[in-house]
Amino acid sequence: MPATKIMVIRHAEKPTAADGGVDQKGKADKHNLIVRGWQRAGALTQFFANPRDPNGPIKRPAMIFATEPVTGNESKRPEHTVTPLKQLLGTPLDNTIPEGAEPDLVKKATAGDGVVLIAWHHEKIPAIANLILQNKAAPQKWPDERFDVVWVFDRAAPNAAWKLTQVPQLLLAGDSNSVIGN
Repeated sequence: MPATKIMVIRHAEKPTAADGGVDQKGKADKHNLIVRGWQRAGALTQFFANPRDPNGPIKRPAMIFATEPVTGNESKRPEHTVTPLKQLLGTPLDNTIPEGAEPDLVKKATAGDGVVLIAWHHEKIPAIANLILQNKAAPQKWPDERFDVVWVFDRAAPNAAWKLTQVPQLLLAGDSNSVIGN
């Protein structure tokens, strides 16, 4: 059965001038998450594996997608954001689609079975939303400072129109309870 729910997150926190990225062992890596990002990746594990509200919009994913690191954009952040969840659930992770191939991503995600989770780079998330919704009803810019919200796309039946809702994660100190506006 084609997907009836697609959840999209931005990768967790990335390096800044003041805070460099590190790999899982703490070695400096500019293509990776910062310590706070690793904390978010861990918190997202329980957020998605055991949703707070069983009747709410967040569900346990049956398939996970993350951006493929490629030459020119070696970022491992999307994959590393969802790797702890993949490991806990044993959920398949597809990291074969590079940034810039969002139409291919949406085609695979909408054809997937059950609930789908996508971890991507924020600049391209509005394009993903436009492809899923088949319009520009979603905000067209994901703010640089936001790592703490989930865009949830639902449809009642395989051929029905998609509907977007936003869910603040509220996982780490300083997370906002607001959604992303237009």
